[in-house]
Amino acid sequence: MLELAILGFLRDRPSHGYDLRTKVAALTGHVRPVADGTLYPAIKRMAGAGWITRKDEPGAAAAPRRVLYLTEAGVRELERRLRDPDPLDLSDENRWFTLLAFLRHLDDPAAQAGVLRRRLAFLEQPASFFYDGDRPMRAEEFGDPFRQGLLSIARATSRAELAWLRATIESLDPRPAGDPDDGSRFRESS
Repeated sequence: MLELAILGFLRDRPSHGYDLRTKVAALTGHVRPVADGTLYPAIKRMAGAGWITRKDEPGAAAAPRRVLYLTEAGVRELERRLRDPDPLDLSDENRWFTLLAFLRHLDDPAAQAGVLRRRLAFLEQPASFFYDGDRPMRAEEFGDPFRQGLLSIARATSRAELAWLRATIESLDPRPAGDPDDGSRFRESS
């Protein structure tokens, strides 16, 4: 997730480390704060892989600042990660949001729609935070307001995301009527 965020932000524009850390923290920091001990080793690994390059440029003060640039290899790596995300990138909400933040950098609308279809397929599977055997439990089955709240909020969020996914997929890659993937299999998630 950190590498994807670094690649994505550098695709937006070159940046120095502190600015990059601030941006990554704003995107993911509420869940996983970004420490210098995490960010700078990742930058070093990515530079070693040839995905980013560092150049010293004059700073506002006397000291030069090291600006990070995305290389062509970095652009290709970003596009690869966007086009073919790991299953965890589609199922973990925080990783999904990071992927979604940069999906615009994948220039092919059909490929963008393909990624969204994979997320949609994941969300259409019956799921819950609580199960009775193999059966997902619904908010209405609980007597305590806290589990009811948890499940009600998750249901509302899921419905909103499903509606957005369907509309966005249709706008990116409309399928002709009768196509097996024309959206007729969509159902309301509980």
